[in-house]
Amino acid sequence: MANIVIMGAGIGGMPAAYEMRELLPKEHTVTVVSAMDFFQFVPSNPWLAVGWRKREEIVLKIAPLLERKGIQFIAKPVTTLDAAGNKLVLSGGTADEQVLPYDYLVITTGPKLSFDEVPGAGPHGGHTHSVCSVDHAESFWKDYQEFLKNPGPVVIGAMPMASCFGPAYEFAFILDTDLRKRKLRNKVPITFVSSEPYIGHLGLGGVGDSKSMLESEMRNRDMKWITNAKTTKVEAGKMFVTQLDDLGNVYKEHEVPFKMSMMLPAFKGVDAVAAVPELCNPRGFVLIDEFQRSKKYRNIFSAGVCVAIPPVEVTPVPTGAPKTGYMIETMVTAICHNIADELAGKPVTAKGTWNAICLADMGDTGAAFVALPQIPPRNVNWFKKGKWVHLAKIAYEKYFLSKMKSGNSEPIYEKYILKLVGLVRVTK
Repeated sequence: MANIVIMGAGIGGMPAAYEMRELLPKEHTVTVVSAMDFFQFVPSNPWLAVGWRKREEIVLKIAPLLERKGIQFIAKPVTTLDAAGNKLVLSGGTADEQVLPYDYLVITTGPKLSFDEVPGAGPHGGHTHSVCSVDHAESFWKDYQEFLKNPGPVVIGAMPMASCFGPAYEFAFILDTDLRKRKLRNKVPITFVSSEPYIGHLGLGGVGDSKSMLESEMRNRDMKWITNAKTTKVEAGKMFVTQLDDLGNVYKEHEVPFKMSMMLPAFKGVDAVAAVPELCNPRGFVLIDEFQRSKKYRNIFSAGVCVAIPPVEVTPVPTGAPKTGYMIETMVTAICHNIADELAGKPVTAKGTWNAICLADMGDTGAAFVALPQIPPRNVNWFKKGKWVHLAKIAYEKYFLSKMKSGNSEPIYEKYILKLVGLVRVTK
């Protein structure tokens, strides 16, 4: 009998638990460990931040969902990962600790939000907001309601070393739409400040015609932007930005005023994982091989935002490569098949395709891209805009939450519909 422990219960961890339980014989145990007792559908946070969603609509209690499928759940933070000893040390916030041994560990923690890399940034004592968690989105909504009584300039964007730019664009367009509906847009100058070398880079070197399409959308919505932007510090009502040229030289210094700001932070690996010798790169992301397995510890696998993926290209201000939802699901499926094969005495052969599908809402329209694979050169490089994307994003939210409630990580119709357009999760 093997003990498989999944560390993290987000968009990677929950599907991993369901798929692992489905693939493995019952004599093997599957346990999920998470610091939080709820699952949050992070892609809906921009809607929550402007009051288009309520917390209870995008949050699910984890324990009853997993236990119904025969999966154990422990709602405690991991304080220590002892990779050599094959165990986790958990803490409930008191002096007592719990040791959880494992035969296989799957790390799907997501990132540590590294607000401290820019002085004055972040929602915890800083001057900027975030939509990276449901709590952060709720915090924006609380302050936004006061802001609407006396509106002013807004700054939205992404800090140096950020790797997930889509939510920044989404939030800028959603906020614009919400303000227009409230007849207040004329009182709110919006500036988009991004570490990307150009609008539409997305950490991917662009996808299709993303540059011209997103620039056009921003012009149509009266948004200004600063790219190659190295945000150096934030003070109350003022953001300090050094803009670089394409060679990395200082082009211009900016002091951008704001009354509210939402800036996506740089990501790092969570502390317990980053502290393990030879498991991670210098920023704490797990180093993996083509089978999603640690290069150092052969019984540790990892998927999602917490894995180390090199940037698509060198940029004047450092940017990372994003890990989109479907890309994460391909990683998870590969891991589950590889652990199942190894337990059955077979060699591991499954590789995630890392295909990327992204639906970005713009409030009243939307933009979609397909990158096959996500890392270029690509077989498919496609970017489209239209009202249908807005509707598709709403449908996807309901669909994914339904999957988490039912415990079916890949319904049969999803598998075959995506296969028709050339999308598969794994190759062997």
